[in-house]
Amino acid sequence: MTEKGKVWLAGAGPGDAGLLTVKTRQLLCEADVIVYDALVSAEILCQIPDHVERIYVGKRSGHHPVPQEEINAILLQEAQKGKRVLRLKGGDPFVFGRGGEELELLAAHQIPYEVVPGVTSASAVPAYAGIPVTHRDYTSSFHVITGHPRKGGKLQIDFDALVRLNGTLIFLMGITAMESICSGLLEAGMEPDMPAAVLERGTTAAQLSVVSDVKHLPKEAKKAGIGMPAIIVVGKVCRLGEQFHWAEKRVLGGRQFLITRPRQHSSSLARKLRDLGAQVLELPAIRTKPVEPNPELTAALEQFGTSAESWLVFTSPIGVATFFEQLEKQAWDIRKLFRKQTELRIAAIGSATGQALRSFGLIPDLVPDVYDAEHLGRSIAQNAKPGSEVLIVRAKDGSEALLPPLEDAGLSVQDVALYETVCELHEALHDEIVNAVCSGEVDAVTFTSASTVHGFVQSMKLTDYTNIRAVCIGEQTAKEAERYGMQVQISDQATIDSLVEKLLLLYGKEERA
Repeated sequence: MTEKGKVWLAGAGPGDAGLLTVKTRQLLCEADVIVYDALVSAEILCQIPDHVERIYVGKRSGHHPVPQEEINAILLQEAQKGKRVLRLKGGDPFVFGRGGEELELLAAHQIPYEVVPGVTSASAVPAYAGIPVTHRDYTSSFHVITGHPRKGGKLQIDFDALVRLNGTLIFLMGITAMESICSGLLEAGMEPDMPAAVLERGTTAAQLSVVSDVKHLPKEAKKAGIGMPAIIVVGKVCRLGEQFHWAEKRVLGGRQFLITRPRQHSSSLARKLRDLGAQVLELPAIRTKPVEPNPELTAALEQFGTSAESWLVFTSPIGVATFFEQLEKQAWDIRKLFRKQTELRIAAIGSATGQALRSFGLIPDLVPDVYDAEHLGRSIAQNAKPGSEVLIVRAKDGSEALLPPLEDAGLSVQDVALYETVCELHEALHDEIVNAVCSGEVDAVTFTSASTVHGFVQSMKLTDYTNIRAVCIGEQTAKEAERYGMQVQISDQATIDSLVEKLLLLYGKEERA
């Protein structure tokens, strides 16, 4: 923070997190405080780090719980505290977003600011419904009009001029005035059978499209239960929606999942699901905290390698990463482990842990067929020479199922904690996530360990979890989810790819050309 802060006025786009600009995504992590509207989707809010302060100002069309003048004052006050302030608005901040009004007060007080344009719903929402706003065979122009009447309830729109334009007409914030808009166009001479569409919650998993004509659109929209936010599109290009619609054709199009992996590991799963068309809420249920200082690890490494055969055992990718981070902090040279008169062997609980080891130039000697603690212990016990020593480096309070097979085989075992898991509570996101889960907007919640189930329960604070559909990695994870009454499915293997395959089997559809 500097003596005088700065404000970034940025557009969050219409909802799909993939439509965030690179700069806005960067600002989500760099801001000290984010002032945001109701139109910013939960998928985007989930990407804000927990340490960033959030101020909700809740603006929607026709409903402003925080008056615009107060929002302007909040931006000024936070900047005057020396903070980096991100004003995050749905769509583009200058397309009926009142962004200009927010800058006036900042400019008057000489507060530095930048404007980061966003993807406007005026073009993105029709595109996700397969409606091109221009097409050389139909129209060469499109026009964006606010459908929100000023105080007094009367629309100030020159319908005669709009009809003469013969272009695509896009009305934002016009759902409550839909009948007046369609009547105005008809009275100005527009053909009653002119194609028209209303598009609700476009670019998200819940997007809904109704295509009709100007005369019948209000009736059809009411029949379909169209709500806000939604936009109205009028023009011949609406005919192309049925031919060009694509979003819901994707394998997981229209699906929304909540993933609970620790933040440093959630991106790969989220990316795979988004590539298949799903909307993804990222809610890390746990985070890992390294054990520091760690004299037990230092002592174990010094003593390691005294028998003819020694096993170094890893049970997670985060364990691999933390192990090498600890070696670096302690200035411990990995070559010391190879200089002793011992045969050093390395075991990994599964393919992901094995891949993590490969990134450090180590190839595991043993990976069990079933990726869990019990089978890892059995495999080592079956393959280790009598009297071998085993050093397990893993999470504090790791699965007890790993130890009995090793002890029963008479092996010398040291179990060293590298890190501990801590529940993430996400108080700032609690209401948005609970609403999404309890309303049925979330198709399934994914769990990759028993601790993620526990962290999720701690964060949600629900009285009943029986309606939650849980897709789990491993039997232990599934047992923890079942303990809370969740509807449980288990991936065939303990891998992220297998978890994705299970989601495809349960919720996917054949992608159509």
